[in-house]
Amino acid sequence: MTNKVTITIDSILRNGQDKTITVKGWAFDQENKVAPVITVKSSPNAEVEIVQFYRMDVNILFDLSNEMNVGFEIIIKPRASKGKVIVQFAANEVITEYSVKLGKKYSIELGTETPTQLKISKIRKGLGYLRRNGLKSALNRYKLEKFINGDEYRAWITQNENRPIVELVAEIEQFKIKPLISIVMPVYNIETKWLAKCIESVQKQLYKNWELCICDDASTNTEVKKTLERFASRDERIKIVYRQTNGHISLASNDALELASGEFVALLDNDDELAINALSEVVKVINQTPDVEFIYSDEDKINEDGNRFEPAFKPDWSPDLLMGTNYISHLSVYRRDLLLNLEGFRTGVEGSQDYDLVLRYTEQIAEKNIKHIPKVLYHWRTLPSSTASSASEKTYADEVGVKVLKDALHRRGILGNVSKGIAPGFYAISYDVMNEELVSIIIPTRNGYEDVKTCVDSIIDKTTYSNYEIIIADNDSDDPKMDELYASYQQKLGSRFIVDEIDIPFNYSRINNIAASKAKGKYLLFLNNDTQVIAPDWMTRMVSYGQFERVGCVGAKLYYPDRTIQHAGVIMGLGDVAGHGHHYFPDKDLGYFGRLYLDVDYLAVTAACVLVKKVDFEMVGGFDEEFTIAFNDVDLCMKVYELGRYNVWAHQAELYHFESKSRGYENTPEKITRFDGEKKLLQKKWRKYIDNDPFYSPNLTRGTGNFTIRIES
Repeated sequence: MTNKVTITIDSILRNGQDKTITVKGWAFDQENKVAPVITVKSSPNAEVEIVQFYRMDVNILFDLSNEMNVGFEIIIKPRASKGKVIVQFAANEVITEYSVKLGKKYSIELGTETPTQLKISKIRKGLGYLRRNGLKSALNRYKLEKFINGDEYRAWITQNENRPIVELVAEIEQFKIKPLISIVMPVYNIETKWLAKCIESVQKQLYKNWELCICDDASTNTEVKKTLERFASRDERIKIVYRQTNGHISLASNDALELASGEFVALLDNDDELAINALSEVVKVINQTPDVEFIYSDEDKINEDGNRFEPAFKPDWSPDLLMGTNYISHLSVYRRDLLLNLEGFRTGVEGSQDYDLVLRYTEQIAEKNIKHIPKVLYHWRTLPSSTASSASEKTYADEVGVKVLKDALHRRGILGNVSKGIAPGFYAISYDVMNEELVSIIIPTRNGYEDVKTCVDSIIDKTTYSNYEIIIADNDSDDPKMDELYASYQQKLGSRFIVDEIDIPFNYSRINNIAASKAKGKYLLFLNNDTQVIAPDWMTRMVSYGQFERVGCVGAKLYYPDRTIQHAGVIMGLGDVAGHGHHYFPDKDLGYFGRLYLDVDYLAVTAACVLVKKVDFEMVGGFDEEFTIAFNDVDLCMKVYELGRYNVWAHQAELYHFESKSRGYENTPEKITRFDGEKKLLQKKWRKYIDNDPFYSPNLTRGTGNFTIRIES
């Protein structure tokens, strides 16, 4: 029988301390595209554990379903120094065997290498990225990695966390509201040195009105109880309950919550640490906005040596981003009475219980009562078994994450599909289009035969959304071939293809406004003539967001012809005006904390491809015609945002954009003068958002859209 199971071993590593051998790789049946069942045929000289999980790189390379777990990890604990373990991979009645020799000298596991080996590993990783994505992209990635792991972040810490303690204490003394904060912490078999550091970080809080509510979930490590008792005996603010049986994290958290008597509840994991000013910053927000019901902060990671790295600088409340990943995470603070109304944590969703809680909780409160503190107040400990160290260590959490998101859709009465996303911790949401309403695609052009043909052909040939009309806003074309092209499309589409001849001096805003007034669709989809559809469901994706009343403008993911990012959302404040995020990033780069493979709330998106309800467009007066070319799209999005709408960038709506082919660059004195005037106009109208974009952290650079650190000179 032909062997159909492909097995690839990525690494075989031996733990330098306990001699455990870990085999990592991936396997699947290439012909039928199914993952194998992995079992142990023979292991008399070893104890063996097998874990299968999702592999982003393999699934992308072979175009596999996100549901297919082709990655595997085989953990072998030898009982003898000789012999072998035989592992079987079975798919479609075909069995392939792989053997691991126990006595072979394997490389040492990560964390036990020498400094030289670590440097070699980093160099290899960098060279691999360089080969895949080119020099410019590699340099951008290097800067981002350096920012989150190197000197830049340490410099940021020095610059931003340097207020004298006496000032912080004096600020606390001025608080009029000083609520009791109950910190809820489940504990289970944690190494006691990390447990001690965690509790000590609470005791070091500058704000003193707290209680630490601990539930030990029947730890089998007797040292855990001794440590807890020692701390509790010295600090009456520490409350402890001991479970007689292990109930897992949701039940343990609920038992800890029952100990709480504070008005607000903060969540803390048993191996993490709070910044010294964590609670004081929370109470400052409570004093500023007494009606606040949910508070979250930025966070970073901390290793076993106490070094901090990989800060997560988060946006303000972003409901669509939250449906793709739990960007909230830590530190999160809730009102206790609202938590109790929800009956705390749900059982059956362990692994994503925090994600489930924040989804359920925020459904019950007003968005204006959700506050984000753009400061790093929580340090997430990276240990070999923690999700902070590697999301793949708890791949089951992704399965549960899909469940909690499906449950959220059900509670909200929204039809749609949820699947695992491109990487651990990310999810793909696709909402059902409830009514396939007419979309009016408005394409301005002056001549541009090849551009228009490429664009319209791609719409007709690829688009799966059927209810659309195309309006060509023809701005005084004089190429006779354009009439022939238009006639051919009218023959194909009939009344669904309209040519609106607009013979005025070029003004992008006015041309689009005139064409929009002729549109019959519920939705207006403004599209540059120098674009080309990639994803057949691009319009479906955009309408699926546009159908919600809470959503205003919907943008698309636009690529240059070399598959680098042309548009992935507009960030206010870049260059003291507005600019594109992730500009020139390669298509397979995940971006800043996965932003290139998630649907993201932004203040603005580009009108090179933007969908908006016609009623909203008319309500804000359409495009402001003072913006003849530049920033008219940003201005439109800002006006729609101020209607109370969210503007969403839909990453799966993919097109090419051959930018600047139609009108050229801003490279003449006249164009530069016009651009500067429109820039000043945007600054005048939207200064508050240029100074503070709620969907972009104040801790990130304003120089470029590459999401590196912001350090004041």
